Amino acid sequence: MKKYYALIFLLAVCLGSFAQGKKKNPALNPKQNKKNDFLDKQWWLGFKGGFNLSQAVSQKQYTILTPTNYDASLNNKIYDSYNVPGMVATVEASFYYKSFYFSFQPSYRSSFFTYSNQLQWTNPENTAEMLVQNYHHEQKVEFADLPLLVKYDITGSRLRPYVQVGIYYSLLINAIKTVTVTGTDFASGGTNPLNSDPVIVGTKDLFTNYWGLIGGAGVTYQLGNVRLVLDASYRYGMSNIVNAKNRFSNDRLSGIGDAQDDLKLHNIMVTAGVLFPMRFLSTDFKSNDR
Repeated sequence: MKKYYALIFLLAVCLGSFAQGKKKNPALNPKQNKKNDFLDKQWWLGFKGGFNLSQAVSQKQYTILTPTNYDASLNNKIYDSYNVPGMVATVEASFYYKSFYFSFQPSYRSSFFTYSNQLQWTNPENTAEMLVQNYHHEQKVEFADLPLLVKYDITGSRLRPYVQVGIYYSLLINAIKTVTVTGTDFASGGTNPLNSDPVIVGTKDLFTNYWGLIGGAGVTYQLGNVRLVLDASYRYGMSNIVNAKNRFSNDRLSGIGDAQDDLKLHNIMVTAGVLFPMRFLSTDFKSNDR
């Protein structure tokens, strides 16, 4: 009889241990499963601001003036890279699902690029008589960017680094060019420096919409129910940003010997901001902290 009591006691202990283990296992807890399912999906809405640096890559150069007494390559334009910062303002709307974000980030972007060239005139009868003019061009272009991105969280901790890829289309808003002319006059009986007021010209008609590809990385930090975000991306322009049919249409630029080259525009962009979750379990539950 004592053997039966011992066997019943042992069986009760085993059943109790099994029941307790089952209760503590989150995977077998319906409430916990529901919470996990909720956390796997989230909408985020936020705002970011920052700066961008631009590189204009000439695909083909154009000019108004063609020299006859020296090599035309001496007049070639020299483009600077990533030297003048512009601003960026972004609204981000992202859907999160199991470490992936599907994100739409409409932005306002102002970008700058610069280039310079030199024009010369020489008296064919007296080569000592010459006029040298240096042109420095600063072009500002403003776009409304419409990017679609896929982001992936590398880790699921409070500090979450991520990588991202995407595509964007840019709608032209405005464009302004500032041209500064300096030089030296050797043709008027001496050596005389030349300086003039900058020429500021509206050039919206010289540019057009374009599209490109995006690659980058960033990090978010969970702060209560919001996320702080720091983001860096490289935007590679795939199409010509110049309106070719209007290339020679600006009389003021033609008057100083300038014609717009065919260009592709690349950008390095850095932004920082805050993202707000759109879905909550309850007021005392942090949206993504398990």
